[in-house]
Amino acid sequence: MVSTPAQSASQPQYATHDVTNQAPPLAPYDASEDRALLEGLRREGAGWAEDDIRRLGLRAGSEEAQEWGELANRHEPELRTHDRYGHRIDEVEFHPSWHHLMRTAVAEGLAGAPWADDRTGAHVARTAGGLVWGHTEAGHGCPTSMTYAAVPALRAQPDLAKVYEPLLTSRVYEPGLRVPTEKPGLLAGMGMTEKQGGSDVRTNTTTATPTGEPGVYTLRGHKWFTSAPMCDVFLVLAQAPGGLSCFLVPRILPDGGRNTFRVQRLKDKLGNRSNASSEPEFDRTVAWLVGPEGRGVKTIIEMVNCTRLDCVMSSATLMRKTLVEAGHHARHRSAFGARLFDQPLMRNVLADLALESEAATTLTLRLAGAADRAVRGDAGERAFRRIATAVGKYWVTKRGPAFTAEALECLGGNGYVEDSGMPRHYREAPLLSIWEGSGNVNALDVLRALGREPDTAEALFAELALARGADARLDTAVAGLKDQLAGTDQTGARRLVERMALALQASLLVRHAPHPVADAFCASRLAGDWGHAFGTLSSGTDLDAILERALPGRK
Repeated sequence: MVSTPAQSASQPQYATHDVTNQAPPLAPYDASEDRALLEGLRREGAGWAEDDIRRLGLRAGSEEAQEWGELANRHEPELRTHDRYGHRIDEVEFHPSWHHLMRTAVAEGLAGAPWADDRTGAHVARTAGGLVWGHTEAGHGCPTSMTYAAVPALRAQPDLAKVYEPLLTSRVYEPGLRVPTEKPGLLAGMGMTEKQGGSDVRTNTTTATPTGEPGVYTLRGHKWFTSAPMCDVFLVLAQAPGGLSCFLVPRILPDGGRNTFRVQRLKDKLGNRSNASSEPEFDRTVAWLVGPEGRGVKTIIEMVNCTRLDCVMSSATLMRKTLVEAGHHARHRSAFGARLFDQPLMRNVLADLALESEAATTLTLRLAGAADRAVRGDAGERAFRRIATAVGKYWVTKRGPAFTAEALECLGGNGYVEDSGMPRHYREAPLLSIWEGSGNVNALDVLRALGREPDTAEALFAELALARGADARLDTAVAGLKDQLAGTDQTGARRLVERMALALQASLLVRHAPHPVADAFCASRLAGDWGHAFGTLSSGTDLDAILERALPGRK
């Protein structure tokens, strides 16, 4: 027998290599360590929430919360159409981690709570909370977003709002199907699209038949994308005798019986897999009219405006999360004799991503500020919100997939494996451009606003004028935008909206960001001193200042 040397007690018996040159886990970290976010929070009137945002940021970056996000996506929701006895139940089962994420989000006011908060900046505080808590995972942001958005739409029917609004604005999360008025808090979903029309909801074929009871109808039809089926109530569009109308559909009726809400299947989606999206069938489904008959789109559009803001917020969150991941990896990984973070080309890539991230975050908080002030009666902010939200929804969500792909590439092969978490972020990114109207829908919505509501253009240019004279490149861009505005038809809508978005982001950075950030953004995005991929900033860019602001002191 051949003898072998004794193995060290701390070493595996058959070890063949040591693990070196790998980044340690990012968690725990502070998801609120973002100067652009905190400055925007204060600037838009919600500085009073900073302690809460910082506390939530630490929780979002904790090992526990990060694991919740991973588990909620690894163990996807499962549809149970029937119980063991054959009764139709149409329930969706989730991993406990989903419920942990939801419970925290609702308790922190990320669902409907701002509508019950009279403090100035309440809606800004919620958006900032989403920007940090979204570092956990994106899927559970869908039901919280729709619950938030349902409140202003429901107010079109005051008698229903009186009953349901206190429950939708609650900070209590209680899963499970029960009589809505017997629960301490509710979640709301939305059923607009159908397979034949998608965003063209006026082609909907679901019918609403009046009953003998005022305001009560029965629905018959099939919805194509309804998120999320575990919610308590839904706002649904259907064809009533007076035209397309909005209805409130509860899963459980006031007498405790189950409303007909047959979930045919859950969507097998590219991303957003922790969240259940469904195809429900209505058959004599009881529903309550919200707003007048024939005004369904006008009624539910308030919901859409809110969820579009959340699309911008979620894209900005993904950008920030993946930037932090990329920066962390680059600080701990070495190649060719130096840390990646210290190599000029990698610094150019990270700085370019940092510019995009800050522009997205700053615009998100400006839109949230406009929403908050519009709710409080500011007509100018209402007009600005109307056009700027559609502009932001188009552009920021369009930038998300390219951004997350570049951030993933910073990790190289390590970023391409599921364990890194980057593939999950990459799969999530395209959803935000598709949800609540794809790029074309939002570009056309901007044209519609310009044509039908002239005060929206006035509000946009009034905002841009606040930075007049501060940067010649911005002044040139705004002048060109005015010239382009007069002659743009549908063919040029995307080009127009892109220029609007870049001018708006540049104006915000010129006014509020440090000079190196604003200068680099204007030089690259407005003046064309840029390539066609991230990491192509000019040699004169102050990369150190940009990176120190975006990734301060991260070791």
